[in-house]
Amino acid sequence: MTSMFKRLLPVLGLAATVPLYNSWIKDKWTGETYIICSPTSQIYTVATPERVECVSIDAGRIIAVGSLDNVSQTARDAQIAKLSVVLPQLPFLSSGTLLQSSLDRVLDLVTPAPKTIHLSPTEALYPGFTDAHAHVIENGYMLQLPLSETTTLNDVIKTLESYVLSHPEVESDKGKWIEGMGWDQTKWNEGQGAAFPTAADLDESPILSGRPISLSRIDGHAKWVSPRVLEIMSSTGTLPPPSKDDEIERDGGKILRGEDGRPTGIFIDKAMNIIPAPEWSEEQMKSYFNQTATLALQYGLTSIHDADTNPRFIKFCQKLAETGMLPIRLYLMGNTVTVFPITPSITYWGNDTSAFPKLHNYGKHGRLNLRAVKLYADGALGSWGAALLEPYSDNPETSGIMLTQPEVLEVLVRKFWEDGWQTNIHCIGDRANKAVLDIFEELLASEAGYDVEKTRPRIEHAQIFEKGDLERIGRLGVIASVQPTHATSDMWYAESRLGPERIQSAYAYQTLLQASPKHVLPLGSDFPVEGVNPLLGFYAAVSRLSHHSESKVGGTSPHGPGGWYPAQKLTRAQALKGMTLDPAYASFAENEIGSLEVGKKADFTILDRDIMREDESYGEILEAKVKATVVDGGVVYGEL
Repeated sequence: MTSMFKRLLPVLGLAATVPLYNSWIKDKWTGETYIICSPTSQIYTVATPERVECVSIDAGRIIAVGSLDNVSQTARDAQIAKLSVVLPQLPFLSSGTLLQSSLDRVLDLVTPAPKTIHLSPTEALYPGFTDAHAHVIENGYMLQLPLSETTTLNDVIKTLESYVLSHPEVESDKGKWIEGMGWDQTKWNEGQGAAFPTAADLDESPILSGRPISLSRIDGHAKWVSPRVLEIMSSTGTLPPPSKDDEIERDGGKILRGEDGRPTGIFIDKAMNIIPAPEWSEEQMKSYFNQTATLALQYGLTSIHDADTNPRFIKFCQKLAETGMLPIRLYLMGNTVTVFPITPSITYWGNDTSAFPKLHNYGKHGRLNLRAVKLYADGALGSWGAALLEPYSDNPETSGIMLTQPEVLEVLVRKFWEDGWQTNIHCIGDRANKAVLDIFEELLASEAGYDVEKTRPRIEHAQIFEKGDLERIGRLGVIASVQPTHATSDMWYAESRLGPERIQSAYAYQTLLQASPKHVLPLGSDFPVEGVNPLLGFYAAVSRLSHHSESKVGGTSPHGPGGWYPAQKLTRAQALKGMTLDPAYASFAENEIGSLEVGKKADFTILDRDIMREDESYGEILEAKVKATVVDGGVVYGEL
């Protein structure tokens, strides 16, 4: 650039100012302009055209997509436009002596060629991946003592013993609480499943005996505690007698008891509220967030919908956003829950602007949003807590639990809509889904004149429906927010829970997609219930197979290698849209992110291979590695 500028010196008569020009242009350059190209046109736009050769970025936004010639000219025009504003501000040009013709000549000569990055022929670029349903802080919490890989009761005990022995501050203090998450009794007995564990199981280990231990089930809908915790609850008067069980169940919880009437150590859903648990410190929250954010960026996520954000975490996120320390986009769903697992409130909080301030593109980089709330209708299938219209096939004594009664939900939804909140409601069982669809249908038809396009109500999980409700959710325009890895995790026991008839309208992702008037089906993981890697969800959506296999062709299913209920598979294009543009629509951001289109924010993910080829084996998806994760045009993981 120096040599080009020297050629202008006869025009400007400013030979002594070249060093000044060079240092000044470094100080004043605002936003790098660059181009990325794929020699195999493996840049997937999730728009029209579906694939392009190149994409050009300037100041954190996409300014062109298409051929190299086209995007190069647009990028150069952007640089010239930028320089045309700032160049006349040079001290030696501020007197206005530079004619327009001379300025044009200066700009033409000094404007550098846009930086162009060439992907390898095998690499592919996609819009930034979004997880439409996850739990950010809780994922970090689980990582401190992960139990998700345990496959037997003994595995859990051994993992806990190793944790105690490797943490001197815990080993030396028998009064220090031990908390963990991730156990799943449906995986035990070589995948055949087992009954819930008991408090007594934890006391059989001399290392664990006498310690307060509280372990959350993988889905966060049940807790398993030690005898010491039961003793603490009994001594403080917080352990209800059996005579209170009916009241607890009506409120949406359950305490499992033995034949003698004593608690076994398992507390389900709202019954978890009565377990004393230490509140997380600010340092713990920071550690949990950093662990999750680091993982998310490594796996190519540029945006996360946090599906249960309490006031403390909202304030934590606000501080990060204000100081420019939020590396990823967060779409928060507010809730009053202050301690995980789930303890839903039935009190309206939508007008508490101190605890729940509405936030739109908040912070230094505009990456934080809060305009949604998270409500709960029922529990989870794995703990027999999902609310069903008929009793469980493998446990006829129960039909599950409504965590919030329909009449309470109706009042809450109405108030939240009046105050302009999006309502995202956890529904797994067919009874819960029906109750919530009844509420949405009534409100959308009411004289209040609610517009589904403006309210965009969501059902989180949307797992089990009556067949008629599969059609109704689409007819109403309610967004089904689903987690494909739940289908492949649950497929080994779901049919035994539901029976051969109900399973036909469960985990029906293709049916839900086709029913949606806008063909919208946002995909998430529900991490830490499932893994953070979004490619696990992509794989599950398109294959309906387990991923626990070393075979390159992928895993298996109860129906064999063709997939579990294969008619419900998504195509690769549908799955990619489900983890990019559909979550953007579900968070009112489809005009800003979710696809590679001119004017949108430059969020994208580069993989070492193309996962969109239908003729490739499913196993190739899980072999893919992230080369770079980019948010607002800046690299937040890897390198370009």
